[in-house]
Amino acid sequence: MRVIYNQELKDVADDVEHLTQAVSQAMHGAGKALIDGDMDTARAVANGDKAIDEIAKRVIDQCVRFLAQQSPVATDLRVIVATQRLSTTLERMGDLAQHIALTVLRTSPSSPLPDDEATRAVFQRMREFLDITADRLPGMLADRDTGTAEEVIRDDNQLDEMHDRTFDVVLSDSWNGTKQQLIDVVLLARFMERLGDHAVSVARQVVYIVSGFDPSKEPQGLDD
Repeated sequence: MRVIYNQELKDVADDVEHLTQAVSQAMHGAGKALIDGDMDTARAVANGDKAIDEIAKRVIDQCVRFLAQQSPVATDLRVIVATQRLSTTLERMGDLAQHIALTVLRTSPSSPLPDDEATRAVFQRMREFLDITADRLPGMLADRDTGTAEEVIRDDNQLDEMHDRTFDVVLSDSWNGTKQQLIDVVLLARFMERLGDHAVSVARQVVYIVSGFDPSKEPQGLDD
């Protein structure tokens, strides 16, 4: 019976790993599609979201079945409860990456971003930030790395500041984009900011798995 229990836990962990890798790739692809105007990558991200949805659904089903049949306790219970939340959050991150890719495809052959230095500079910074976040996610989850989780939580203010900067750009007298580009810039910035927020949610679940600390709060009590 214990062999079955351990195998089912491993199956859940394996699917979460695959889900996290897929979301990480989608985040990288969305940034590349937006900044580089890479249509092939945009199509790959848009089409790849179905696989992310399927893995996320499978993880949730596995967790429900595990809770019903195995009655886990202590750390195993926290892992399963947190994994249900994680799968939903990661699925939403895949959706946000897809939204970015679909915006790029919709506006092709033009860019959703106007050709001005200020706008492209802030979106390049957001892309770089999210690329770093995407690289952090797989290892953070696989290793239950609370150090990286704390970094993700604390660094999110930087992305919030970049998001605020996009409003300064579109409201400035030097703005030269079209009305449609203004709408796209505001929406794209929101999608990217929400990717960061969801990454914070993932990080908080890692903290919860390891320590039982309330994931809705700052993880300042980890070392107390």
